[in-house]
Amino acid sequence: MRGLSEPKNPPAFQIHKRSRRIFGLSREEAIRAFFGGQALVAVVVLALITVFLFREGFGFFAQQRAELTRYRRSGVEFVDLLRAQEKAHGELGRRLGLRGEAADRFADAIVPLRALLGELGEWALEIKESEESRADGAPTRFGEVAEITAQYPKIEDTFGELTAQLGTITESSPGLSPEQRAQLEKHLSGFGATLAKLRAWDAEKPVSGWQAARSFFFGRQWLTASFWQDFYGVVPLFTGSLLVSAIALGLAVPLGLGAAIYVSQIAGARERSVIKPAIEFIAAIPSVVLGFFGIAVLGQALRALSQVEWLAWLPGFPYAERLNALTAGCLLALIAVPTIFTLAEDALASVPRALKEGSYALGARRMQTVARVIVPSALSGMVSAVLLGLGRVIGETMVVLLCAGNRIAIPDFSAGLGVVTQPVHTMTGIIAQEMGEVATGTIHYRALFVVGLLLFLIALTLNYSAQKILGRYRLPSLR
Repeated sequence: MRGLSEPKNPPAFQIHKRSRRIFGLSREEAIRAFFGGQALVAVVVLALITVFLFREGFGFFAQQRAELTRYRRSGVEFVDLLRAQEKAHGELGRRLGLRGEAADRFADAIVPLRALLGELGEWALEIKESEESRADGAPTRFGEVAEITAQYPKIEDTFGELTAQLGTITESSPGLSPEQRAQLEKHLSGFGATLAKLRAWDAEKPVSGWQAARSFFFGRQWLTASFWQDFYGVVPLFTGSLLVSAIALGLAVPLGLGAAIYVSQIAGARERSVIKPAIEFIAAIPSVVLGFFGIAVLGQALRALSQVEWLAWLPGFPYAERLNALTAGCLLALIAVPTIFTLAEDALASVPRALKEGSYALGARRMQTVARVIVPSALSGMVSAVLLGLGRVIGETMVVLLCAGNRIAIPDFSAGLGVVTQPVHTMTGIIAQEMGEVATGTIHYRALFVVGLLLFLIALTLNYSAQKILGRYRLPSLR
């Protein structure tokens, strides 16, 4: 036995399987490369969109700075400081509600200031045209800013006469309430502030880059194609988008989350087979069709409902505008419900079965289990569903363009809940409405790109927040 040599281990049995290669890659490697390439394309496209938006958008601020410099050097800014007082006079007249002779005297009191504004406005426009001509290489000048600022003593005298006339009107109108008298006193005190601004105004004061950015992000006017001066302030558009989105979420969140809880935890199989496809089918309806529905049906129905006498106690009722924030918000809620429902239902279905069974084992009833175990466990997913629904709403275009009323003004939030019945314009709506009318490279063109960039950052922030909330507060067993 010792003399016999120990047998060597036989060679391992190897399986050689021929595999067909494509461009030197096996089938598995080709599949991996295909899907990896799709992901790479998505990342590259997103990067290109980001770079393009930033490149086109940031050029706006240099153009805005040059435009504001011309606005100041031409004296148009000086005249606008004075014009603000005229507008305040008109608004005060509407609030005071004067009648008869007092109303006529109040309207006549502003005539001298209005005439002075017309004269100064003509000079400022001539100087502005001169500035634009010199920018094109023409040396022509039609006026001097000094001719406008030299009218300061005349402006001061006009304000003095206006103050005296308003004081006389106040004395001859004993029917004014204490609140109305306080408004009048506040208006008169504004004369001194306006005169101080006019006295300190300097046509040669440089416009900083921060002022150009502030005029966009905090500007209260969006006015284009004006013979006087164009303004690009995003606040009216942002507040309009915010108001419509708030209305939409106020309707969509209880509907979407309530339906998700019912379908996931309470409804039977037959109910689930009807409710879930019906809600998800709403997402397949084109938004332009919903917009037409809002114009032809919903807007008319809501306006008719507001005319019902026993509903007059509701804020904003009755109203005359059928296209407003309420109409657009109702339709956007319809769009947001499928998103919120689907994501929330998935979050509820992902709660471990052991938690539900443990609750039942402790003697809890079904509704107690749903309210105190399942919903808290899925809360992060439900919050993420709401945030993604908000992103879906704030980026919608056709519905708000067709149904929001398209009035570029900051909503009057002093009306309380009645603000929902006011027409508004939105960031998405202004891009769709004006992009086809502007020339490439102009300040108007780049301003619309900055609005798009702002929308992009809002959507990116909402999606990032949703993912962070979902990942941070998810149960360990679901990670």
